[in-house]
Amino acid sequence: MTLADSLPPPAHWKFSQVFGERAPGEEILDGDVISAIEFDRTGDHLAVGDKGGRVVIFRRTDKAEISGSRKELEKFDFSQSRHPQFHFKTEFQSHEPEFDYLKSVEIEEKINKVKWCTTPNGPLRILSTNDKTIKLWKIKEHTVKKVNKADQIPHVSSENMLLAERSFEAGQHQPAVSNGYHLEWTDMPSKGSLLTQEENSMISAMEDNSTPICRKVYAHAHDFNINSISTNSDGETFISADDLRINVWNMEISNQCFNIIDMKPSNMEDLTEVITSAVFHPSHCNVLAYSSTRGFIRLVDMRKSALCDHSARILKDQEANGSKSLFTEIISAISDVKFTYDGIHILSRDYMSLKLWDTRKESSPAAIYKVHEHLRPKLSDLYNDDTIFDKFDCCVSGRALHFATGSYSNHLRVFSCGVGHGEGGTVEVCRNGSRKSSVDAAPRRRRSSLSNLTRGFSRHGRENSVWDSIEASCDMSSKILHMAWHPTANLIACSTGNSLFTYYA
Repeated sequence: MTLADSLPPPAHWKFSQVFGERAPGEEILDGDVISAIEFDRTGDHLAVGDKGGRVVIFRRTDKAEISGSRKELEKFDFSQSRHPQFHFKTEFQSHEPEFDYLKSVEIEEKINKVKWCTTPNGPLRILSTNDKTIKLWKIKEHTVKKVNKADQIPHVSSENMLLAERSFEAGQHQPAVSNGYHLEWTDMPSKGSLLTQEENSMISAMEDNSTPICRKVYAHAHDFNINSISTNSDGETFISADDLRINVWNMEISNQCFNIIDMKPSNMEDLTEVITSAVFHPSHCNVLAYSSTRGFIRLVDMRKSALCDHSARILKDQEANGSKSLFTEIISAISDVKFTYDGIHILSRDYMSLKLWDTRKESSPAAIYKVHEHLRPKLSDLYNDDTIFDKFDCCVSGRALHFATGSYSNHLRVFSCGVGHGEGGTVEVCRNGSRKSSVDAAPRRRRSSLSNLTRGFSRHGRENSVWDSIEASCDMSSKILHMAWHPTANLIACSTGNSLFTYYA
């Protein structure tokens, strides 16, 4: 059965929740801008990282709200009437700003990626990384009892309130049993119990607390900025990728790693491409894929060679490489890759489009979904403003029938399998579809990343171009860069500025 055997019906996307929405005109601090989003494998938890080095975790709550007897539950079809709802669980400071005195370089606290670790029965674990350092966090769960209120009995002091309970007084004359308890207490009748259900709810309340604990720090292994991390299906290892190298780590060993990809040439002037993203296969622990600025996706089998530089299968769009222009190398650079959950297909995002690849076919993508084709006449202006270097994420639904990515004007683009080269659906991400989200356009700062090699091209056109024709139809200052698709439901989490939105279909 192929992906196109059963085409999905058209989906109508609806607003679900928003966290951190600011009022129009309210200033958004750079540290509050969201920089990473990730669901865990069950879809019960959602992690969000920001430029201030913080990680916020949300937990799914709609499952807990479903209660009652089996007969009562059978009266309702919750799969149709409910969609995942999330509430705040915990927040912690993952990274702090640092300074590398040997290289005289500031290391930002910005969270580049967050990845959940496989924990079938244990506590939650999550990896987070900035440009140089990866950390493993364990979320320790514990329950705290809090006293809400207590109705004091007249003529009895608060210290002896429990001693004055009717159930306690009524059992004093009864003979004790062998286990040290009175017979009435072991039976726990509804009226004569030590604390009735109503009294118990008044006296104490249970509150779940989460305490993040940093278990491991994986540092000093990357000379260049880390752009991606990916956990393995074996539950024991993960990879980290920077511009030129990919390392394999064992989660229990933080002081050493194994380098499997090294693209650094002996002479840096010979450098033609850099790594942009890397991801493990969802089920085969020996297979991984990584993308580059040349628009190539390389598949690596770690069983064939310890060093995987020259043992990769290359997926490339030969038709796209046929016609070249001044900006071909820039717009063909892949910013994100995702395996579908069956592991047969790979979804990639470059500046202009989404591409769906069949790993069994290397010469061309199985489908192409155009995202920014309307911006092609304005590539020169986009380059002058550095907007052409924006890196958009992509995501895929659990059944690989839908794909999504972001665009400008806070637009979320959703495409369906089997409708290649189509326009897809567009959702304006805001609480009110008619209102534009206001995000202040701060001056863009050039980053010292090798992924911007193509900046060496000579500039054309107006140096301080405002390109009014683009702004008239597209707000380039508001954009959807980061997103994630729920693994089991048609729900997308995406961010604009410091706001996290969820949409369901």
